[in-house]
Amino acid sequence: MTRTDQLTKEPEVVGRPGRWLALTVLVLAVLLVAVDATVLGLATPYLSEDLRPTGTQLLWIGDVYSFVIAGLLVSMGSLGDRIGRKKLLLTGATAFGAVSVLNAYATSPEMMIVARALLGVAGATLMPSTLALIRNLFHDPRERSFAIGIWGAMASAGAAVGPVVGGFLLEHFWWGSVFLINLPVMVVLVLVGAKLIPESRNPAPGPWDLTSVALSLVGMIGLVYAVKEVAAHGVGLDMAVAAVAGAAALTLFVRRQLRLEAPLLDMRLFHHRGFSGAVLADLLTILGLSGLVFFLSQFLQLVQGRPPLEAGLAELPAAVGAVTAGLVAGLVARRFSVRSVVSGGLAAVGLALAALTLLDRTTGYPLLGAALLVVGVGAGFAFTVTADVILSSVPREQAGAASAVSETAYELGAALGIALLGSVVTGVYSDFVTPDGVPASTAAAAHESLGGAVEVSAGLPEATATALVTAAQDAFVEGLRIAAGVGAMVLLATAVAAWFLLRGQKLAEGAEHP
Repeated sequence: MTRTDQLTKEPEVVGRPGRWLALTVLVLAVLLVAVDATVLGLATPYLSEDLRPTGTQLLWIGDVYSFVIAGLLVSMGSLGDRIGRKKLLLTGATAFGAVSVLNAYATSPEMMIVARALLGVAGATLMPSTLALIRNLFHDPRERSFAIGIWGAMASAGAAVGPVVGGFLLEHFWWGSVFLINLPVMVVLVLVGAKLIPESRNPAPGPWDLTSVALSLVGMIGLVYAVKEVAAHGVGLDMAVAAVAGAAALTLFVRRQLRLEAPLLDMRLFHHRGFSGAVLADLLTILGLSGLVFFLSQFLQLVQGRPPLEAGLAELPAAVGAVTAGLVAGLVARRFSVRSVVSGGLAAVGLALAALTLLDRTTGYPLLGAALLVVGVGAGFAFTVTADVILSSVPREQAGAASAVSETAYELGAALGIALLGSVVTGVYSDFVTPDGVPASTAAAAHESLGGAVEVSAGLPEATATALVTAAQDAFVEGLRIAAGVGAMVLLATAVAAWFLLRGQKLAEGAEHP
């Protein structure tokens, strides 16, 4: 980079005295998104009982948020670079809070799916804005590593707070209340953030290309929808059309970015091996984890009979491990190496998922709790270091676009994980043999979801009801075991790939100067 190019950057902010206070506000946005994601899984049994979604609708409720957010993250990250990341963050936080109310008061599966999609639109503005602002607030590499560790730790803390608070609410109020906890966080974020967060943008961004926005959205949604359909129903006309349309749109998107003087996403970023390796590691890791995590709350409640609050507390070890690992990840990566920390973390997660293939209906908590703790520690190390690598690989003026790529990998991995591994669980579950004496209409409802089986069993004779619920639970656990095995293979393969792709990658040591 030439001296002239460097002088066009924004003013240096490394010495800004309010940067740590600003960080506390930024992590509220992370909490907002993390809490929302985790409480949905906990509320699923209650939502299923009230709205009566089919198995397919339940999957859509779970993954449409990730579909939309994955399709819009790059566009929103680029928009923040242009109009100002603070402005986009505060606008998105306001919209996120408002749409949370719509989620809380949804009255049908279709309305819930639409509400989750709108929440994805708002959520797409939050995560890339927070990481990009951290990149611009903390220009010293060691401070930035620690700030990113706090950012990741708070995301994990949100994942822990969500089930616990959600469990308390579900035991005292209706399921929609779990979405309303977003509102006080949003209010604090907007009111305090307006005063503390400095504005940050690309000083020479160029126009925001709406054609690229449309191509990105169509391409990502088309591709993820096709994967979901083929996993759930096999190859069909709808899947083929979506796959072709998605692939064509993404191809056109890449070609257009290479031609534009001010692209939505600078494709040259992927020439950096560390950047590409970190993005791929994030995508595959979340793919291996998300489908399992989505169904874990149902296992704890509907199979092992834990009340919501206890189920939320049972998932705490993962968050505790992730918080602890995230705070020291930068230090450990500098002491050893980036690839050893990332690969080791991913391998640990893979082995923990492999241990979950031993689950059955009566598995004691020590195995589950230990596996969740290892998952949290491994993921905390891997995600924090890869986020640091991604942000450190680009100039500050492209921080929004780079952050969006990181978050797109995360959300795309979540969508694919729920679609693929979730479809494994539902596919195995739907094939269980209905016990004798169960009416056809009751059997059909029971095969839609485990929550449906538990509900309809209430109208059957005791012996028949017990046989139906036991058969449904056994099938659900079998699907969960297979999904855990697939996730373990994905994570272990990703650990090997990261070892080679991140070879020679290091975190910066000294302060950067303009």
